[in-house]
Amino acid sequence: MTDALDDDLRIAILRLSRRMRLERASADVTDGQLSVLLALWKEGAQTLSSLSEYERVTPPSMNRTVNALVEAGLVSRTTAPEDGRKVLIQATDAGLEVASETKRRRVAWFATRLAELDANERAVLDAAAPILRTLADS
Repeated sequence: MTDALDDDLRIAILRLSRRMRLERASADVTDGQLSVLLALWKEGAQTLSSLSEYERVTPPSMNRTVNALVEAGLVSRTTAPEDGRKVLIQATDAGLEVASETKRRRVAWFATRLAELDANERAVLDAAAPILRTLADS
C-alpha cells in the first residue's frame, strides 16, 4: 500500500469514527464511558477486570470510568452471586437507555449514509468489513 493510500485510509477511518461518535444519546457521557455502557448493554454485567481487558485500559483507569458512571447513576456495582468476593458492574435502567438510544442513533445515521451509496460501493464495503474488523481487533 502506498503512503498516500495508507494516509487516506487512516484519515477516512478516523474521520468516520469521529463522525459516528457524534451520534449519542447524552453529551454528558464521555467516549470512554459510553463505550463501557455499550459493552454492558451488549454483554451484560462484567467485572472491572473484564471491562479493562475489553477496553484495553488499565484497571485503575477503568475504575475511574466506572466511578464516574456510578456517580451519574448509569451503572451499579453488585456482588457476584457465584463468588461473593467478586464485584460485578452492571448498567442501570438509565445506563441501558443511554446505550440503546445511542446505538439506535448510530445505526440510523449509518444506514442513511449506506443507502446513499450505489451497489458497487456497498459491495466493496462488504468485502472490506472483515479486514477492518481484524485491524480494529488487533
